[in-house]
Amino acid sequence: MKQRKLNGIVIGSGVAGLAAAIRLARLGFAVDVFEQAANPGGKINEFRQDGFRFDMGPSLFTLPHLVDELLDDDLKFEYRKLDVVTKYFFEDGTRLSAFSDVDKFAREVEAKTQVSEKKIVAYLKHAAMVYQLTAPIFIFNSFHRLSKLLTWDNFLKALQFARLKAFSTLHKLNEESFKDPRIVQLFDRYATYNGSNPYKTPGTMSVISHLEHSLGAFFPSHGMYEITSSLVEQAKRLGVNFYFNTPVEKVLVEEKSLKGVVVKGETKDCDVLISDVDIHQFYSDLLPDKKRLTRIEKAERSSSALIFYWGMKKRFGQLDLHNIFFSGDYEKEFSYLFDRKEITTDPTVYVFISSKENSDDAPDEMENWFVMVNAPENVGQDWTRLKLETRRNILSKLNRILGEDMEGQIVFEKTLDPVKIEDRTGSFQGAMYGPSSNSSFSAFNRHPNFRRDLKDIYFVGGSVHPGGGIPLCLSSAKIVAEMVEEKLKTR
Repeated sequence: MKQRKLNGIVIGSGVAGLAAAIRLARLGFAVDVFEQAANPGGKINEFRQDGFRFDMGPSLFTLPHLVDELLDDDLKFEYRKLDVVTKYFFEDGTRLSAFSDVDKFAREVEAKTQVSEKKIVAYLKHAAMVYQLTAPIFIFNSFHRLSKLLTWDNFLKALQFARLKAFSTLHKLNEESFKDPRIVQLFDRYATYNGSNPYKTPGTMSVISHLEHSLGAFFPSHGMYEITSSLVEQAKRLGVNFYFNTPVEKVLVEEKSLKGVVVKGETKDCDVLISDVDIHQFYSDLLPDKKRLTRIEKAERSSSALIFYWGMKKRFGQLDLHNIFFSGDYEKEFSYLFDRKEITTDPTVYVFISSKENSDDAPDEMENWFVMVNAPENVGQDWTRLKLETRRNILSKLNRILGEDMEGQIVFEKTLDPVKIEDRTGSFQGAMYGPSSNSSFSAFNRHPNFRRDLKDIYFVGGSVHPGGGIPLCLSSAKIVAEMVEEKLKTR
């Protein structure tokens, strides 16, 4: 008798949901993806207007092999390793190019600051060691399962735990490593990659600098949305069905076992369910659970973002793909974000210009600017006021540092704030990365990729283990697929 094909349902088509759908299909499942939005991608999305194309969310591409391994050879897209990862601008007039070549970057720092070349090389060597010790446990593994955590290899790594600086803050580690406050600030910045505070997040967060400078930062030839479009094409090739503008209304469970989901009032049975929605939304709307919801709401949220998409009528030769204009008082900036839930009058400004790499993203002799400042999660602030004030402060800062009349260069503008982020992506209160990583135990407090008490329900995406950002979201899908495959072998 021919065995029936197993059915898998994925809720949400962010990068983790797409990766999970591909991996499920390769395990032999018939896969349906239900997405509440009109198109796939979640935070990795784009829009086009007035001749400009803008990537709306993530703008940095690291660990590209995690995407490559999901795609057939003919679907793999081109991406270029960046020679200059980021250009940094400081209030005192210092300008630094963060070259991807470690030695070249170290020489640049020594030439322009009080920090020696050897200090930079030693710091990044330490960051590489942190990655080697932590990635197999905290990034590419579900340490919530004892069988995966209690291994001889992990035991040997645990013996070196003191070297990780887990009980030091990232800022303290950087202060001990560098005497120049500009370089301390530069390496403090990596806390923001998962929406955290460098004055609170553990020193292990130095690992992110290793991803950029030692493993490399990349950019897809046609923009970040190429990641989404390629994954969707791969999924369709494997027979995955997509249903857009089609939110799942409820997850059905009976006697601690998955039964299916409700979509447009109809019950759809499935053997495996993978949720790529924010974990708060899952427990508030899809499978109500007050106890778990209370625990989630008590956790400190990550930061969010306030983004201005500007079409600029000229090109700026002094800028690169990624540019950072630092705040004059970094500690005050994070105090405002996490304590006062406000944006300081002097925020650090990130400017991403994809037309530097792909000229098709803007009309001739123009540029597309993605201008972002870190913002608190939405707790009812007056965002109309905050947007106006922050826009004015950004322009003042850019005018001062670049010596330009920036307002006069803007020919197109659109904004995205935490309220819109929550509405568009389902991220609770607009927090971009779910819970923050502002303590040494944050990683252990993230929701696991599974439920011990509910069979066949799994979780992927930035609000669960191992966290936010493209590489970690892709890893969550890989972890879940491995668990599903293990279970298939026992059927």
